[in-house]
Amino acid sequence: MGCVWYVFFFIYNNTDNGGELNLHEFFQDLGLVISISDGIVGIYGLDNVANGEVIEFLVGSKVIVGMVLNLEPSKVSAVVLGDDAEIKPGQFVLRKFDLMGVPTGEGLLGRVVDPLGNTLDMAGPLVSKGYAFVEKVAPSIISRSSVNTPLETGLKVVDSMVPIGHGQRELIIGDMKTGKTAVALDTIINQKGTDTICIYVAIGQKRSSVARIKKILTEKNCMNYTIIVFATASDSAALQFIAPYSGCSIGEYFMHKGLRVLCVYDDLSKHAVAYRQLSLLLRRPPGREGYPGDVFFLHSRLLERSANLANSGSLTALPIIETIQGDVSAYIPTNVISITDGQIFLETELFSRGIRPAVSPGLSVSRVGSAAQSKSIRRLAGNLKLELAQFREVEDFTKLGFALDDATKRLVDRGTKLTKALVQNRFSPISVPDQILFLYAVLNGFLDGISADLVQRFEFELLDF
Repeated sequence: MGCVWYVFFFIYNNTDNGGELNLHEFFQDLGLVISISDGIVGIYGLDNVANGEVIEFLVGSKVIVGMVLNLEPSKVSAVVLGDDAEIKPGQFVLRKFDLMGVPTGEGLLGRVVDPLGNTLDMAGPLVSKGYAFVEKVAPSIISRSSVNTPLETGLKVVDSMVPIGHGQRELIIGDMKTGKTAVALDTIINQKGTDTICIYVAIGQKRSSVARIKKILTEKNCMNYTIIVFATASDSAALQFIAPYSGCSIGEYFMHKGLRVLCVYDDLSKHAVAYRQLSLLLRRPPGREGYPGDVFFLHSRLLERSANLANSGSLTALPIIETIQGDVSAYIPTNVISITDGQIFLETELFSRGIRPAVSPGLSVSRVGSAAQSKSIRRLAGNLKLELAQFREVEDFTKLGFALDDATKRLVDRGTKLTKALVQNRFSPISVPDQILFLYAVLNGFLDGISADLVQRFEFELLDF
């Protein structure tokens, strides 16, 4: 350390202009920490560094990784991707001459990794096939193909009324504790036996929650085609910020290999909060609800990377957004709704009534629609939506105790049974042929002679038979 300071002193004393020019040249690829606060480091030097470039802090025998996020006239601001407790002013920073990236390859299947590719599952070292930048340009319009291949979730209410296709971006939105993660996990479990690779990105969750998800997927024998990328609530905001981009880059490796990929981002509300924290600490001007002006670009550049490529595979995105008291008009929900190709809206009121998954048939929509749906379910789904819509119109009148005519009574009875028919246990996806068989029975009057309480028993015995 003393030797390096001696070099600075020597350069300074052997120049005519006070050493500014030579120090400027000396610091082009070597920087000096001048401030550190809340994971944000101010650096003098690094004049040629790029935004998003990786840098290394030399802390004794340790090397701590950071990423440049602000290029200012007099300094560079970077975020620390790890523990910043040992970084002090006066320490040196080196350029890595590379943008932030993550390891990729088949060796990640079945593993639990952080956004930098470090393993967290105690299953030995990672064997990767390559290295991919976390930030990439989305595929061009010319390279894309229309979304026309169904991605079955195994959930009757979703596959029949809100179909999802490979390459689509379908938002899962709802209040806390309404089953958003359960819908995503059901979809992952239902991909068993297909050629779909699943990536689950956990952002800002508790470690115990991620451990529970890993346990569920292991018990269902789904980890052999699944990768879990997570930055927990105890990790820095910088790690939470790059987590979904890392998961997307890992998925793009398999997409370009010609495989189908499903990527779940759980959840982008916490991702936006982490980015707001970073932006405010970097002194960027706040806008609506304290978010910076580029928060829309934060999610659009992530979700636009989902595509059904014409001559290769596909990447399907299931972003999750948490609302507060069902307010979908808040800033982040409206942003993500406008980026995605539809939303699965989960209602707290339905959830509390025991209708699970609590998908609202009226507010949920798929903008790809029947183009990504099997023909048999498509024919049944039209009648299903119509009958449920008619039932919702008269449902409120039944609660007021009005006397109903016979036609309305039949409509209410049929609607109640349809609602019960769409109830499904968690982590128990149903194959499309079984869904078609049961929906045909429901819509063609085979349940008219039994009570609503026996609908699920009827379903079980019908499929068992």
